Amino acid sequence: MTIATLLVANRGEIACRIFRTCRDLGITTVAVYSDADADALHVREADLAVRLPGSAPADTYLRGDLVVAAALAAGADAVHPGYGFLSENAAFAAAVQDAGLTWVGPPVKAIELMASKTRAKELMAGAGVPLLAPVDPATAGADDLPLLLKAASGGGGRGMRIVRELSDLPSELLAAAAEAASAFGDGEVFAEPYVERGRHVEVQVMADAYDTVWALGTRDCSLQRRHQKVIEEAPAPGLEEGLRTRLHDAAVAAARAVGYRGAGTVEFLVSAEGRPYFLEMNTRLQVEHPVTEAVFGVDLVALQLRVAEGEPLPAPVPPSASGHAVEARLYAEDPARDWQPQTGALLTLEVPDGPGLRLDTGYVGGDTIGVHYDPMLAKVIAHAPTRTEAVRLLAGALERARIHGPVTNRALLVRSLRHPDFVAARLDTGFYDRHLAGLTAPGGGDPATAALAATLAEAVRATTYGTGPAPTRLGAWRNVPSQPQLKRYRSEPDGTEHEIAYRTPRTGTPEPYDAPGVRVLAATPDRVTLELDGVTRHFSLKRDRDRVYVDTAGASYTFTALPRFTDPATQTDPGSLLAPMPGTVVRLAEGLAAGAAVEAGQPLIWLEAMKMEHRILAPASGTLTALHAAPGDQVEVGALLAVVQEDLDATPAPASVPEETA
Repeated sequence: MTIATLLVANRGEIACRIFRTCRDLGITTVAVYSDADADALHVREADLAVRLPGSAPADTYLRGDLVVAAALAAGADAVHPGYGFLSENAAFAAAVQDAGLTWVGPPVKAIELMASKTRAKELMAGAGVPLLAPVDPATAGADDLPLLLKAASGGGGRGMRIVRELSDLPSELLAAAAEAASAFGDGEVFAEPYVERGRHVEVQVMADAYDTVWALGTRDCSLQRRHQKVIEEAPAPGLEEGLRTRLHDAAVAAARAVGYRGAGTVEFLVSAEGRPYFLEMNTRLQVEHPVTEAVFGVDLVALQLRVAEGEPLPAPVPPSASGHAVEARLYAEDPARDWQPQTGALLTLEVPDGPGLRLDTGYVGGDTIGVHYDPMLAKVIAHAPTRTEAVRLLAGALERARIHGPVTNRALLVRSLRHPDFVAARLDTGFYDRHLAGLTAPGGGDPATAALAATLAEAVRATTYGTGPAPTRLGAWRNVPSQPQLKRYRSEPDGTEHEIAYRTPRTGTPEPYDAPGVRVLAATPDRVTLELDGVTRHFSLKRDRDRVYVDTAGASYTFTALPRFTDPATQTDPGSLLAPMPGTVVRLAEGLAAGAAVEAGQPLIWLEAMKMEHRILAPASGTLTALHAAPGDQVEVGALLAVVQEDLDATPAPASVPEETA
């Protein structure tokens, strides 16, 4: 059968990426969207779109019945699930087919067999795929530690716990089971040995209905935060040829064992000694599929569509690999603050274009990052003849990108790509556990000079757009020509303050006050050129209310303009618990009410946003004197949730702890 109209049961960058291939093939595209996504990029790029009433995933993108109805209403003849949401839901795949639509994915039976990690491991053992020996938690002893607890269903780090002390096992089992039940509707949890300093290596497979199974090389996805990938590359570096062959053979055996068709990924944990162990098979397209596409010169979505139409793969063996590719996931999150997701207006998203570079994104400048979905903004991919060249190309592209709005992990990505361990391909899943503090520490660049550039640009803007002749006004301060004026900025997100002295002589061009070695070559509201000790540097500026974004070679800065004096209204009472992000209050501690006694570190309020759950903790032991939150409340960042009056003899504790929710 030929697919003429395709509905993508997803959102964001993966929907946009699938639409791109559909346009190349002449296939009409259909988007589905929640109310929160009414103006999203994937909706704007689709030929047709169908609303799913509501905003929460459970009411929209996870409603298989609504998605099937949308496909029928739009006249689609096929459904592609993308990744996440319903992509590995066997019941949804069956419902699509029962409605007479083509399912662009593997057989329902294959999804069912691989849906439970415990059943999948039993099946893989029979196929000769290498496995970690399971551990019965009921009989586990000290010799079995450390253990990894994992949810039998689902993924994304939910229901996953590392246990290093036997005394912690019962409570961690309960917590993992509760989390798994909440996330996937299945509280089954299993245990296996935790492999220290293991590498996450996976094999992309593509299979048709004519007994052809391709193993499209390896990918290394070891750089992860909270068991979710951050940087991926193909091929996995540093693998001996014998190990690479063994991984390919095991992946093909896994696909054949379940009668697989379409695109899938077989994931392995490779120990420091080079022993591979099967983790799971993802019966869908992976987020990191572009690195495989780059290295093998294929379009995996086009191949998925070809197989779904009943056609064979174009050859009995895969094409030859060429070069190396690296992908970085750009997230709206603050790695220095426990990976806290960020929301708000994305003012600018510009990534350099050029040979070997690719951008997959669900956002453009002017879009808004909401609270309901994953905080990933885009994936940036670089392909070059060698790993060294690909890594350098990707780091340079990210460094030159202009990203204005919420805090992102862009600086972390650049530093990660240039870290000596990454450059030397010393990779394992503990990379960020060991290096995060150094990768997020303030340092490098010259924020003081960037703040000077912001000050000069603001002075020009005030002069240019002022309402009268000099003396003009800069903000709330009278600017007398030739006399020094002050401007204060706070660097975001680290909070460092900068005070800049400048003056505007009668020539009209502002200049720094008492700054030897600095000469202003040009200054406009959007661009400043300075000569610093004989070296010319350019600064591009963008402002949004009290925020100023400064981009220069090798660094980007965000500043908040500060008033001369602090506004007393901005102060909060001691012990105030503020929302660290906009989101939904999902629950309160049992019996929590004004007047209750609380202990330092006790979870009081659970706040959820962007697939992250934050536990708001009591900052110290004392009394809850005020409670302004209730389950279901939508709160903005900085909203006052509660107030704890501290017992002065108590020990302080952190205010919130984030947890992955999907």
